[in-house]
Amino acid sequence: MIFSPHDYQAYAIDYIKEHPVAAVLLDMGLGKTVISLTAIADLLFDSFEAHRILVVAPLRVARDTWPAEIEKWEHLQHLTYSVVVGAPKERRAALMVRADITIINRENLQWLIESSGFPFDYDMVVIDELSSFKNHKAKRFQALMKVRPRVKRMVGLTGTPSSNGLMDLWAEFKLLDMGHRLGRFITQYRNDYFLPDKRNGQIIYSYKPMPYAEDAIYRKISDMTISMKSTDHLKMPELVSSRYEVKLSEAEAQRYEDLKQELILQLPEGEVTAANAASLTGKLAQLANGAIYSDDGDTVEFHDRKLDALEDLIEAANGKPLLVAYWFKHDLQRIKQRFEVREIKSSRDITDWNAGKIPVAVIHPASAGHGLNLQAGGSTLIWFGLTWSLELYQQTNARLWRQGQTAGTVVIQHLVTKGTIDERILKALSSKELTQNALIDAVKATL
Repeated sequence: MIFSPHDYQAYAIDYIKEHPVAAVLLDMGLGKTVISLTAIADLLFDSFEAHRILVVAPLRVARDTWPAEIEKWEHLQHLTYSVVVGAPKERRAALMVRADITIINRENLQWLIESSGFPFDYDMVVIDELSSFKNHKAKRFQALMKVRPRVKRMVGLTGTPSSNGLMDLWAEFKLLDMGHRLGRFITQYRNDYFLPDKRNGQIIYSYKPMPYAEDAIYRKISDMTISMKSTDHLKMPELVSSRYEVKLSEAEAQRYEDLKQELILQLPEGEVTAANAASLTGKLAQLANGAIYSDDGDTVEFHDRKLDALEDLIEAANGKPLLVAYWFKHDLQRIKQRFEVREIKSSRDITDWNAGKIPVAVIHPASAGHGLNLQAGGSTLIWFGLTWSLELYQQTNARLWRQGQTAGTVVIQHLVTKGTIDERILKALSSKELTQNALIDAVKATL
């Protein structure tokens, strides 16, 4: 296929080539993979400013999306690549290829740097989903920082750089510019831009940004950052977000209240305890979905309200492909028991979905939220169980609501159990509240 870049894509390609350190904050569906690959090809074979490229991405994105994009576009056909995933023996064999581009999943980054036995001789590193490096204590972050001084060019790609607040940005930009703009140490960053928020004596649980923090931080990073939204540059399909409410019976609602008020729900099958506020929200979300894990790990079923609603929606679709997002394992088990569905896990699953061969597909936001192109297979997403993570929520929706979606309208349906924590989660997502604050506020209200 011949690549004819949009104006914004041409601008982003030039930006990556002109900036040795770049944060490219492209909204979902703007084509950040082909943008990056085009810039890489030019740097390798036009200006000769790069020689060996390492791409770090989520597993499925590394395995499926990057290779598919290289194969798809005519101007990238000369690029050689090697995908370093799988067992250690397979990864070592892939590293022996010495391709132009080495693509590795982020979980194996530490192994590559510290244990593979291969020299880290990459002079350009592209991090797909920079937001997955927001924890400066994570092993993948610390491993990459060890070799960061050897890397001449760093590119960070993401559509959601600070889904949980401005604090996320420090680690991400430390990785890119080694602390030049936001400071070398997290303590310095906190002192400059934040104030203690929630605390217990000397123990500080969270920080809130100072009034000037957002503008000051954005000014600091503006010389190495571009940010583009899909709605500014593309004619996107209409996005329709709706809720399908289900209602508990009086007995079911009373059980829900028992757990919420007492934190302990006595069951014939076993005892479920919610030891703290965080686990309480998880228990309540499970209960809203229709089942709950007991203390011994068994699944105790309470109601089929959401399953009944899902059946109605599948019947109403009349063969039109549906993508269903679940959160808990027992959600998936119960859906599979009742309906003929297929989980999106492998490359073949993705191909079959996009070819229209799967009437009802199920995905988990944590494994399918980033980078997967599923827009060719359908235009309706049903949230069976909701997540507190705004980032995962937005990324999962963007699997269908993105460039290349041929349907005029994309429908996002939320199954919401009335009178339960479902309503608070959806409210938090709709108002784009920060995950941590929304969860804490919900727990306060619940308790």
